[in-house]
This record gives sequence, structure tokens and C-alpha cells, in this order.
Amino acid sequence: MDVIPVLDLKGGVVVHARMGMRSEYRPMDTPLSPTSRPMDVARGLLSIHPFTSFYIADLDAIESRADNNAALMELRQAFPGTKFWVDNGVADLDGAKRWLDAGIGRLVIGSEAQRNGELIRHFQHDQRVVLSLDFRGDAFMGPAALLGDADAWPAAIIVMTLARVGSAVGPDMARLAAIKARASGKRIYAAGGVRGADDLAALAAAGISGALVATCLHTGALTGAQIARL
Repeated sequence: MDVIPVLDLKGGVVVHARMGMRSEYRPMDTPLSPTSRPMDVARGLLSIHPFTSFYIADLDAIESRADNNAALMELRQAFPGTKFWVDNGVADLDGAKRWLDAGIGRLVIGSEAQRNGELIRHFQHDQRVVLSLDFRGDAFMGPAALLGDADAWPAAIIVMTLARVGSAVGPDMARLAAIKARASGKRIYAAGGVRGADDLAALAAAGISGALVATCLHTGALTGAQIARL
């Protein structure tokens, strides 16, 4: 079970994501860090457990306002042994190639930003690319062709249930099972609703490869000792 902490970046700081309502995200207030600066929050998370990967959502880039590349490069320089999975809303081939060529980390292609399934099909065999299938409630956020073409999905897939992010209501086990059934041999990662070690154990028992977590780390509901046992 891969446990991957989340850093949601907006305006150069880490924000507390809750249920996908991005206009209401506020700077992170956590006992793990003296500030909401990405470097401080990342260090705080690493004080819990020596995580080898972080998931980063560049919310400004996703919403086509600006980007948090400066913060991302600072993190990369400070933690050279850490892998960064980054969703920056990329939707075009040239932009995706430029980002991958920069060697920053793994590129997360979010379905929310796609116009069709061509971009993910182009990268379906590229181990540096992760597909995020984004859902809001029962609605898929993205082109139906992308959701329907499981053969084009890459080896790693995030199932992102936005309404559960920061909600502490538990992961969407039914949706995860449905996606896993269609994605034979691929690694599935849960995002949204993980409350602690019991949820992670349930996900592992269901054959889910990993989970993106945030709130439970900041509240202490998920500890380093529990992660080590997993």
C-alpha cells in the first residue's frame, strides 16, 4: 500500500482542500508546520514518515490563472530523493512533453482538463504519466470517450472523488471497485475521504495499490507507526 501525502498549492501556499470547492480553500493551518509554505508543510509531513512520493495539485495552473512552478522547483531541490506527482491541468501534447522533459516528476493528467482522450492515449505506455479520473458526485468530470476507453489508460490511475476530499467520510469503495474491474493489471490509487489506517487496510484488502491522503495526517488520525505497519 503506497501512502502518498497531498500538497494542494494555490497562490504559492498549501491550502486545505475540502470537497472540491476550490473558491473556499484557505491556507493550511496544521500542527505539523509553522506556516503554510510548501517547504514547511512538506517537512512537517516528512516528520511523520519518510514518504517517497508527494502528490501536488497546482490549483492555479488547473484553473488557468498562474502556476506554482517556483514552489515546485524549490521542493524538488530540497528533496531530491522524493518523487512528485503533479497535476497542473495540462491538456495539450506540447505542454505535456515540455513538462516531462523538465524532469520534475510524474505528470498527472486530470480528466477534468481534457477535451478528448487523445492526450492520455498518446502517453498510455509512458511510466512517467498517471491518469486521474475525476468525479464530482456521480458525474464524471471529463470526456465520456476517455472514461469509456479503458484500454488507453496508463499503468497508474487515480480515482479522484472530489466530494469526499477533506470530508472524512471514507473512500468511495464502490467506484474504486468498478474502475479496478475495468483496469486489469493496472495500479489504482484512491483519492478522497481516507480517514485513517482502517480505511487504508480496507483499500489494500480490495486490491487498491495506494491512496492519496492529507487531512488524516494533519489531524493525527493516521500516524507514522500505522503507515509503517502497512
